[in-house]
Amino acid sequence: MTLYYSLVFLLLVAEMALFMLLIIPLPFTIRRKMFTFISESPLVAKLQYAMKITFIFILILFIDSVNRVYRVQIELSETNKQQGAAVMGHERMEVQARKFYSQRNMYLCGFTLFLSLILNRTYTMILDVLRLEEKVKAYEGDSTGSGKQSSKLAEAGSPGEIGSLKKKLAEKERDVETLKKQAASLSKEYNELADKYNATNPGDKTPRKDM
Repeated sequence: MTLYYSLVFLLLVAEMALFMLLIIPLPFTIRRKMFTFISESPLVAKLQYAMKITFIFILILFIDSVNRVYRVQIELSETNKQQGAAVMGHERMEVQARKFYSQRNMYLCGFTLFLSLILNRTYTMILDVLRLEEKVKAYEGDSTGSGKQSSKLAEAGSPGEIGSLKKKLAEKERDVETLKKQAASLSKEYNELADKYNATNPGDKTPRKDM
């Protein structure tokens, strides 16, 4: 198995482990904290972005493996047609081996892509179930169904979540730039006032401060 298909296999194993972690029955508070952390962690957001790019490459590998299976199948059918001619056994075995490896790679990439869709859907369904449990606990007057964690869980997994975080970051950067411009403007005005004061009072040598 080549290096990239070995990496795809490791990714498949990681997806299986993550799927098992998602379906393990856990207490409500622990599951809520876990999903809140996943939705708010910037590291997880970066990892999700990297995984999207990775799955694009896996999709390319899947299409290539399907093409290889098709070509090997055609070659194998042509070999079967030549049974009456002098077809050596090792040549047929080589074609069969290539067919096996091509099919293995196709199934490996296909199951990895399919499991990624299942994980995404499972994550969304668990979030919906947690929100419903929050509402039930709130109706029953349970304190665990309200509070800061509940509001965070209500916003978790929303499509605009990462976009809202980027918007807040951009607003903070604009505020910093505005403060820098205001500081530069105040420094310029102070220097102008200091120059005017020194010009009107030549005997008073007040040092000019550069902010």
